[in-house]
Amino acid sequence: MDKKRAFEVKNLFFYYGKTQILNDLSLNIDSGKFYGIVGPNGCGKTTLLDLLIKNKRPASGAIRYLGHNIKRYQRRTLAKEIALVPQDFYINFPFTVKEIVMMGRHPHISRFASPSVEDISIRDEIMERMEIDEFKEKYVTELSGGEKQRVVIARALVQDTPVLILDEGTSNMDIQHTLRTLEMAAESVKLKKRTVVAALHNLNLAAAFCDHIVFMKDGTIVSEGEIDNTLNEQNIKDVFEVDSKVYFDRYSNSKQVVYKR
Repeated sequence: MDKKRAFEVKNLFFYYGKTQILNDLSLNIDSGKFYGIVGPNGCGKTTLLDLLIKNKRPASGAIRYLGHNIKRYQRRTLAKEIALVPQDFYINFPFTVKEIVMMGRHPHISRFASPSVEDISIRDEIMERMEIDEFKEKYVTELSGGEKQRVVIARALVQDTPVLILDEGTSNMDIQHTLRTLEMAAESVKLKKRTVVAALHNLNLAAAFCDHIVFMKDGTIVSEGEIDNTLNEQNIKDVFEVDSKVYFDRYSNSKQVVYKR
């Protein structure tokens, strides 16, 4: 087992009823890298991420986390290792913003114990960086969709896990907060050697922030590799069935994709 490998995914199959969602999917995810998973709606991105965090079980195949079958991990243990920003977040109870964010510290707090000074400090720092401290006393039910999403991201960040998974975690946010969130994720990869796996729709954001890109279609992986080698016109055509031009943009200091009208 390579100690630098976070996940080993082997020959995964998954079905909703009789509908096949994942088809013999295999993928290695190295530690300390930023992975972007891209593909059309319904290609299986969310299902794959749910399997990585043990929210679902495959029909067949195996997932290993740090060399061990993910089935062996207790949920509380896994919550100290992997944090998720889900695609959809619904809550109807009147919790305040600071209460929701503190929920991310629960895996680190002993049963029946109160949050420590360190827990509160971590929460407050992340809330400030996510620019949600100004409405920390508000009930989450009073927030806009973008504000709620920032709260959920903050909750995941305060878990302070080696792995962060974003399931289209910036889809409801404006461009300023989207960039801030992805910059924080990329920064944590460089400084904390965190592994980030993000399902993304925007190829230009994937190019700007990710180290590695995974193209998915029809429940399997079409191509995957480093951005420079894998983000190209042919893969975009094969996966999204559109014509494009990929070029290096000096202003963003990354590859960018444009489409013909």
